[in-house]
Amino acid sequence: MQHLEQAIRERAYQLWVEEGCQDGKAEAHWLAAQREVLAASVGGLGVAKATGAPKKAPGRTASKKTRAA
Repeated sequence: MQHLEQAIRERAYQLWVEEGCQDGKAEAHWLAAQREVLAASVGGLGVAKATGAPKKAPGRTASKKTRAA
């Protein structure tokens, strides 16, 4: 947990520097850094995103049913 907090702190500092070291945006920088760091750590786990219907596995097709005449 300490490693995660340190990564967020470093990224928040980078965001603060990138925006010209303006005071008064500490919370916004922290939250943005938190989103980025957590997204990167979750993305490394291979978690699927819920973006609609599930996708079919590559190379698989649905079998066709035929009627006997």
